[in-house]
Amino acid sequence: MYTDNTINAFLDALASEEPVPGGGSTAALTGSLAAALVCMVCNLTLGKEDYASAQEQMETIRHQAEELRYELARLVDADMAVYSKVMAAYRLPRKDDELKKVRQEAIQAALQEAAEVPLQIAERCSYVLKLALPAAEAGNRWAISDAAAGALLAEASLRAALLNVNVNMASITDQNVVESLKARVAAITAESAVIKERTVGIVDAQFGG
Repeated sequence: MYTDNTINAFLDALASEEPVPGGGSTAALTGSLAAALVCMVCNLTLGKEDYASAQEQMETIRHQAEELRYELARLVDADMAVYSKVMAAYRLPRKDDELKKVRQEAIQAALQEAAEVPLQIAERCSYVLKLALPAAEAGNRWAISDAAAGALLAEASLRAALLNVNVNMASITDQNVVESLKARVAAITAESAVIKERTVGIVDAQFGG
């Protein structure tokens, strides 16, 4: 996996003239970081007597956040792979009508896959965001700022990922596919800003902001 590299290696690759990794992979990575922050809040709450009533909830949140952390890390590589497929499809020969048809079909298939992966990234980031809220509500008071930081990262990551969805969707010719993608985008973004603000608001209410 690309995430097996060091942070500096990823940053060097991101800053280079190469098109991958790009915004989608970065959104997956930052979404994974957001999930890790939620995990940390849970771990700093579990086993604490002052939060005895929240133990079961924190254990559930931690388990779900851990799964999302690894899924999003996997999607760093998946996003890079689908971008490469799109580029490969555009490079196919088009010397005659038959080759043009094959090329166009390959492009459309690659574009659909290239829209699906960042959409999966955004969906998983939305799940992280929804976990950050109860982590802030019931978690260790001295760690809830990290839950809010996770919410901010998760919401920014999902919106960054959706930029790639929109870019690829603009070139997809199958309107049924486009409408399905738009519906999923709308579902992801419906309450994301509200959940983020509620999570941050919990910290502001306790510590001022």
